[in-house]
Amino acid sequence: MLLPFAARAQKVTNQRIYDTIPFIPEHTPVRIAKFAKEPIVTGRVIFLGNSITEMGDWKKATGDTTVINRGIGGDITYGILKRLKDITDRQPSKVFLLIGINDIGKDIPDSVIADNDLKIVRGIQSKCPQTKIYVESVLPVNSTIPNFPQHYDKEQHVVALNKLLKANAAEGGYTYVDIFHLFTDSHGRLKSELTYEGLHVKPPAYIIWVNYLKKKGYL
Repeated sequence: MLLPFAARAQKVTNQRIYDTIPFIPEHTPVRIAKFAKEPIVTGRVIFLGNSITEMGDWKKATGDTTVINRGIGGDITYGILKRLKDITDRQPSKVFLLIGINDIGKDIPDSVIADNDLKIVRGIQSKCPQTKIYVESVLPVNSTIPNFPQHYDKEQHVVALNKLLKANAAEGGYTYVDIFHLFTDSHGRLKSELTYEGLHVKPPAYIIWVNYLKKKGYL
């Protein structure tokens, strides 16, 4: 079953919408308010991102009940930059960042997205120098799946952005994690059996994802 924000994301128009407002602005304050009510506990693992992160049951997938989910449906890099204090106040041991597909959907240039990722990383590093930061590749999409959301049929930008994220790893002092390859079919698209509508992934995908992070020694 799709979450409400995933369904709403399909109703946008085809107009050019390069801006810095998340796709579902009304959802952001709801999540922010929820985060604010949670006690500040330091030294945890945080998964940070948009709806793909929010929809993940990270506690179950990782087997770690202390993992923190900081995904907000519809969010973009500009949104995460605005809410970094919630992350840095918690002095996490590790941050797994996955962001960019909604930026791509808004026609934000790949170079701007990658630069914003660097700003996010540096913002965390400046307050939490001990935190290990993992920047994950943007996942593939599959526009051949029924009900594929508009604005996301931009596979070439996903590939281009991932190349930039990988190239910036040394400069940014973060670990680049290629999870793109875990979910691609023979045509380079998101595997149909792992997705609802070609954008969001189903629960089994999170198990594959976490198992890979553990295999690489990141978790």
